[in-house]
Amino acid sequence: MPKPLRLNDQGQIILTDGPVDLLPYEDRPFIQREIMTDAEIVANAGSDLILDAESYPNYFMCGFKHPKLNKFICLENNFNPQFLSWLLFNYRTIGFNSYDYDLEILWAAFINRDPRFLKEVSNALIQSGLRPKEIEKQFGFKVYETRHIDMIEVCPLKGSLKLYAARLHAARLQDLPYPDIKELTKDEINIVRNYNFNDLELTQLTYEFNKDRLDLRATMGIEYQEDLMSKSDAQIAEAVLTKEVRKLTGKWPRRPEIKEGTAYKYEVPPYIQYKTPELQKLLFNVRTADFIVDHNGKIILPPKLDVEVKINKGVYRIGIGGLHSSEKNVSYVTTDTHMIVDRDVASYYPRIITNLRLYPVGMGPDFLGAYEQIIARRLHAKKNKIFATDKGLKIVINGTSGKFSDFWSKMYSPDLTIQTTVTGQLALLLQIEMQELNGIECISANTDGAVYYVPVEKYNLFNDTIKEWENKTNFETEETLYSGYYARDVNAYFAVKKNGEVKVKGNPYSEVGSQSGTQLDVNPVLLICSDAIKNLLSKNIPIQDTIKNCKDITRFVYVRNAKSPGAHKNGKYLGKVLRWYYAKGEIGGIYTVQTNNKVADSEGGKPIQDLPNTFPEDIDYEKYINITTDMLYDIGYLKRLRQIEFF
Repeated sequence: MPKPLRLNDQGQIILTDGPVDLLPYEDRPFIQREIMTDAEIVANAGSDLILDAESYPNYFMCGFKHPKLNKFICLENNFNPQFLSWLLFNYRTIGFNSYDYDLEILWAAFINRDPRFLKEVSNALIQSGLRPKEIEKQFGFKVYETRHIDMIEVCPLKGSLKLYAARLHAARLQDLPYPDIKELTKDEINIVRNYNFNDLELTQLTYEFNKDRLDLRATMGIEYQEDLMSKSDAQIAEAVLTKEVRKLTGKWPRRPEIKEGTAYKYEVPPYIQYKTPELQKLLFNVRTADFIVDHNGKIILPPKLDVEVKINKGVYRIGIGGLHSSEKNVSYVTTDTHMIVDRDVASYYPRIITNLRLYPVGMGPDFLGAYEQIIARRLHAKKNKIFATDKGLKIVINGTSGKFSDFWSKMYSPDLTIQTTVTGQLALLLQIEMQELNGIECISANTDGAVYYVPVEKYNLFNDTIKEWENKTNFETEETLYSGYYARDVNAYFAVKKNGEVKVKGNPYSEVGSQSGTQLDVNPVLLICSDAIKNLLSKNIPIQDTIKNCKDITRFVYVRNAKSPGAHKNGKYLGKVLRWYYAKGEIGGIYTVQTNNKVADSEGGKPIQDLPNTFPEDIDYEKYINITTDMLYDIGYLKRLRQIEFF
């Protein structure tokens, strides 16, 4: 095990007197960037600038990048504050976590460019726990309203900029080169400036990747006369519905005050009636349970519902989030006697809201009128191929239920969280029970759908039962037929459609996640292995052919987070977001700085924080083939021989 790196009292890496090479930045090529001329700055007013600020005790800078010109502006220490304000008012600026940091410190710099003053402001923004408005009052500056986009809310799940950049295969992953408490030398200032410019390029990467999502926000913003550019999908839902409810009531909805310890009972819809004793017992427990609000404003799952529910061979668990079956390492293929049928419920949570007439306590019944109007407008737009309206209103419709559990939202209603999520689970269990009583096996179930292994002679019965369930519940389902289904578990599988397309779900198999349906949701993990499995399942191409013929290094990388302050290999600091590939002859693993524990799966990993210009010649193909083979065992495609012991 390598010798651990040293930390100071604040948990930051010590930069001097260390026995190892702590900062590898001298090993990385210094990237030359071109600076915008004054004439270019004036001529391009009205367009976009990416921004990012850095603060040290003796150095402050804000970098700007013009994405189309691919040129930069750099303001350092004693810059002209009038020039700063001119930029902010005459360009649309784009940042990451910029409303809570960069814009604050830039407007602080407008009144005082002293780096030590700005370091105090920076520390307050990062460490004090105070709201930005309180910090503005404390330090005597004002943040003026300008055209700005903060990408942190547009990107899903609030990850870090470096993490999103790694998911988008950025050319360079680079953490802050020096602790922000350090007095920088002239050479170190050059390195920090280069780091800042790299962050501008990472922000541009997330901005350009989200262009379609931003275009939708711009279109909706015009219609609703609201700035939606820096809002998440759920925040857009709240903003739009709040305005629509105000139109109907003449007053703004207010956030409700719901105390910790408040208990709710679940109201069972009349169609939830089971025939099997185990589900009848579950329903009794659900009906009589107390759902209690915890100190974070979330609903706690009652202990008596934290149980396994069995329906024939299937085992299911309910939760506040959704239903999950419990299969492991299973595989099914279509045969002359059996079909694999996936039935997803269309717009499940929105339909629950409208079917059960649910409305947030802070908005009242007029919420339903506004919500149903939006659904009707969206269906009309979809039918008539009005893309922007269709996709924009879909964001509102699908983002609504998430706000029921948001403590700070005007739509906060923990009782509605229970009614939507528990109803979805109980209704799906009803469908599964109905099919299982017909002798039709449920392979898998998760949140809003189920996959069945249907005897061919019972396919008509299966469809009749689905129709009966739809009539009872007032839901609609959508059918997909598979030729093969291979699952590690309910959250990770390969499903081969009849047309040869392969549906992939779950880490490490899929390169997209469920939050936004894009690669921003999940870390790339050896995607070449997933590619090889997809080609094997759909085209019968041997896995080694896919792996050895690929020349895209991004399909071979493994991205993983390391807790602050990051990780190192052989004493060379890498950062908090790690990227590596498996190389022939590479010895040892990557270790965390804090505890010196080995990062999972990093043995034999060669760090690749900078993507190479040419494909590496030292790829350890056999390692990737072996990992892919293990995955085939995990998903039930290959069966492990049972070990027999002789005594």
